Amino acid sequence: MLMCRRWLVCSMRAHYRSFSFSASLRNVMPAWVIDRYGKNEVLRFTKNAALPIIQYPNEVTVKVHAAGLNPIDISMRGGYGAATMAMKRDPLNMKQSGSEFPLILGRDVSGEIMECGLDVNYFKPGDQVWAAIPPWKQGSLAEFVVLSANEVSHKPKSLRHVEAASIPYVAATAWSAIVNTGGLNKDNSSKKRVLVLGGSGGVGTLAIQMVKAWGVHVTVTCSQNAEQLVRDLGADDVVDYTAGPVENKLQTLQKLVFDLILDNIGGESEKWALDLLKPWNGAKYVTLVTPFLHNTDLLGLADGMMQSGVTIGCKVLKHLRKGVHYRWGFFAPSGPTLDEISEMVDAGKVRPVVEEVFSFAQVPQGFQKVEQGHARGKTVVSIIEDEKE
Repeated sequence: MLMCRRWLVCSMRAHYRSFSFSASLRNVMPAWVIDRYGKNEVLRFTKNAALPIIQYPNEVTVKVHAAGLNPIDISMRGGYGAATMAMKRDPLNMKQSGSEFPLILGRDVSGEIMECGLDVNYFKPGDQVWAAIPPWKQGSLAEFVVLSANEVSHKPKSLRHVEAASIPYVAATAWSAIVNTGGLNKDNSSKKRVLVLGGSGGVGTLAIQMVKAWGVHVTVTCSQNAEQLVRDLGADDVVDYTAGPVENKLQTLQKLVFDLILDNIGGESEKWALDLLKPWNGAKYVTLVTPFLHNTDLLGLADGMMQSGVTIGCKVLKHLRKGVHYRWGFFAPSGPTLDEISEMVDAGKVRPVVEEVFSFAQVPQGFQKVEQGHARGKTVVSIIEDEKE
């Protein structure tokens, strides 16, 4: 339905063209950048970052009001996934090594459309939007960002920008893992049982709300001091991972078999979690902690992809013999997905979980907060104060 709505609006605006925003402004902007990979000291504030410009007719320029920080930003700051990101940015390998610098981090954005490419008809300047930015593109810790229109969605009307910026990346990740990979959706989830391993972080808190809105029975693992948070979000059963082996505690619950397990923590959980799935019933274990980018960083793109293929292939076959499905989940940017989430937010089914908000001048402190781990929701950076808020 939402895809049809996009098509209808595009048809109605087919002859609309925006003014040349890029030509009307200076060619630099304030931003936080890195010039090399490393720890927090590589973050540098500049007032002279290159102003992004529309290069393709399906792109839009967004003025950033707020940006969300995610663990992927900490990893990318250290060079994680650099080989794969370089391939995505320069598939023909025509640029020199290090051409991604100065690199702007930040995968969540909430802001305002300033300019639209000639083929963009679903948005217009002034629209309040949000988006999850692909990791191979320049990020949101800047005054402006350029994105493909199919990555952008209208922001929920009920949220301020600092609230909205906490959702897109984790929503796109949770949706990709649960819907695209896990096979659940609002029409087939009633009375299903889902286990969320690591439920108090950004992806976990969003996933709990999303599947609960679809009528799922949700079991969550987290530390004791996060129990009230996840229960408030809709968790039916909560297991404290700090109070002994999680697998033992899960086995004490009635009806311990699950239709889907979403693993946000990885590590040892993979060794026992699949035993909790319903065998021969299409049940799936989806982990967001995969070795794919580590393999490509360590072995190079070709060998890394081959190693990843062998790894997942062996695990899929191993567990398929037991009647359960093993899958890797990945972030997938999608404007239509955020359209769905936006409706859920405005209907009161999903709410933002913001742990702390930092000013634009405090970006390094925001990174330190995320790097500490044990998140209770999201860390957000307020880029500008919006009079409308």
